[in-house]
Amino acid sequence: MRVIGLMSGTSYDGIEAAAAEFDLSGDTLRMRPLGRLSHPYPERLRTRIAAALPPAATTTEAICVLDTGIGQTFAEAGVRAVAELCGGHADLVVSHGQTMHHWVEAGTVRGTLQLGQPAWIAEATGLPVVADLRSRDVAAGGQGAPLVALFDALLLRGLPGVPAALNLGGIANITVVAPDADPLAFDTGPANALLDTAVRHVSGGTEEYDRDGRGAAAGQVNPALLRRLLDEPYYRQPGPKSTGKELFHLPYLLAALADAPTPEPNDVLATLTRLTAVTVADACREHGVTRLIVSGGGAHNPTLLRMIGDELPDVHLSSSDEVGVASDAKEALAFALLGYLTVHGLPGALPSGTGARHASVLGSITPGRQPLRLPAPVDTAPDRLLIAASPVAD
Repeated sequence: MRVIGLMSGTSYDGIEAAAAEFDLSGDTLRMRPLGRLSHPYPERLRTRIAAALPPAATTTEAICVLDTGIGQTFAEAGVRAVAELCGGHADLVVSHGQTMHHWVEAGTVRGTLQLGQPAWIAEATGLPVVADLRSRDVAAGGQGAPLVALFDALLLRGLPGVPAALNLGGIANITVVAPDADPLAFDTGPANALLDTAVRHVSGGTEEYDRDGRGAAAGQVNPALLRRLLDEPYYRQPGPKSTGKELFHLPYLLAALADAPTPEPNDVLATLTRLTAVTVADACREHGVTRLIVSGGGAHNPTLLRMIGDELPDVHLSSSDEVGVASDAKEALAFALLGYLTVHGLPGALPSGTGARHASVLGSITPGRQPLRLPAPVDTAPDRLLIAASPVAD
């Protein structure tokens, strides 16, 4: 089956599309990546998303406008992916949508909201669409995140030592696959969320992120600010756990800076980069990680990777490219896999990764132009993922 995954993370800069062919034989799932592409959000839509994100107040009208605008942009990305990655033929689209709110109370997720009406994708591509993948896990008592845990567990299973997958998006999440133990996954804290917020703030909106980590590399860590940031109770909560920009936003950062003034902007960036490195390293040390496989936008930040390496001198760091999965495509491919499992009647969430009471088949299905015909249900869930060598298009 040829599946397209569409993903937009908490940085809301655009949509990553990745396509792959999946074939399940017994307990082995084979994946042949077909390529990836990036589809930017129009600037006006990005502005609307930013205006509606927590802690801002919003309206039902704004949410309706966003649901349509995001859905239409995801549809454009899907049409491009069918043509450019799949030679004009695909069987299924899987859409993560754009997370607008992740409702957490006292460590319990009460709800999660991803916008991007899948009907627009189905109408534009003519293909069935699996969407809203997080809500079912939340309904089963889970965090609804990180849902990449199953993909990570299948990919890392069998590697020596205690391997872990680290995704550095707006929020950093980790999946630890220790031998003779259920995989464990959780959000460690902010990766790019506070960094991007700081850059936008100090640049008056002219810059979006710390390109190549240059600002942080030019600054010095402020120990007082780092201590203040590390006082965040979230870091002491046990996993599974999840978080988002509902917690790590501009007022949060400004409150920390009021308590620990840091006049030099590059020192703020250096401290926030070290915060991510420390919180990731703490999670790795707690669970005995010996190898860390990194993906996501933060994997392009050499200063962040150097700081993580400084904190974990005995842990081997590498990119997910080294295990056959392009770093920038990993999340989109992970959601493509989850959608493939859904249409085959297989669960896509790991209870040990989200804290759910049981594993659930994820998402809702929007039919395409043709009558909806699902594959025959499969009884055996995959136990390992094999990656077939294939060039990844940019």
